[in-house]
Amino acid sequence: MTPVDVLILGASGYGGGELLRWLSLHPAVMTIRGTARSHAGKPFHAQHPNLRGLVEGTFEAAPDWAALAESPHPVLFSALPHGELRKQWSEFEAAWEAHGLADRLTVIDLSADFRLDPAWIYGLVDWKPERMTGATRIANPGCFATALQLALLPLAQWKPAFIAVTAATGSSGSGAAPSDTAHHPTRANDFRAYKMLGHQHEAEVLRTLAAEGWEAPLSFVPQSAPMVRGIFATAQFPLPAGMDEAALKAHYETFYRDRFFVRTVEGSPRVAATTGSAFADLGVAARHGHGAVMVALDNLGKGMAAQAVQNLNLALGLPEWTGLKAAGGWPV
Repeated sequence: MTPVDVLILGASGYGGGELLRWLSLHPAVMTIRGTARSHAGKPFHAQHPNLRGLVEGTFEAAPDWAALAESPHPVLFSALPHGELRKQWSEFEAAWEAHGLADRLTVIDLSADFRLDPAWIYGLVDWKPERMTGATRIANPGCFATALQLALLPLAQWKPAFIAVTAATGSSGSGAAPSDTAHHPTRANDFRAYKMLGHQHEAEVLRTLAAEGWEAPLSFVPQSAPMVRGIFATAQFPLPAGMDEAALKAHYETFYRDRFFVRTVEGSPRVAATTGSAFADLGVAARHGHGAVMVALDNLGKGMAAQAVQNLNLALGLPEWTGLKAAGGWPV
């Protein structure tokens, strides 16, 4: 197994903390460093108390490219806020060239900066995973985009005339910085929609479905739910003539039969069953010519950091479950 050394940019946020947790369990990862300017010099557990005694290290003010260049296989994860990696990209490329990293560094970005950039591999691991082999520039999908694409990709061969999707997300999707949308007193006992019919993740979804030959008539309404972690998405659509629930379920089971981290369940999936894991659970329903597909996943796990580690595994030619074959706690 190729030894890997990792640097995480923006390691103090929720995504950075999840990367630290998962990568500390990865058998190929030899060392992990992380940057966070506002927390420089503090131990990782100062921001991520669950990692106390498990993940040693301190936040660094700036990336140490010279140290990373000593690795036989250097890997960079960026968990910076949207726009930050792209803003610093030219500066970073110059530093990588100077340190002999330009052609050796694997970069996996968790932000939206490069998801629509054709020079980057779009890291939806359950869609044509062979695309990841040997990739060195990987744009990790958005959390909503992951759930929606898992629900909709199996429908591309039928091209339904209409798709209506609602999806509820937990407050951690807004990031670690306090905001009106994540402030507990205004969210804990409320439920509301936002960015109705205009969420930024739609572009990722529509591009992938177009690559499958389907200009999907998607109508998407995201919702803010009173939970910390998780996404629950429901897609509704007209069924092909004669298709019943058993046939719809069999179709999804066949489509994802080789995808370890997509589980087909009876009835409704449950967000709590995926919390803290790399799994996405999927259920279906059908009646009177109408179909529904429901997907539950952890927005910080399968929707973010765990999928990023899956991408690393596939890029390195490792089994996708390396370092990830674990369930979350139950009950949550």
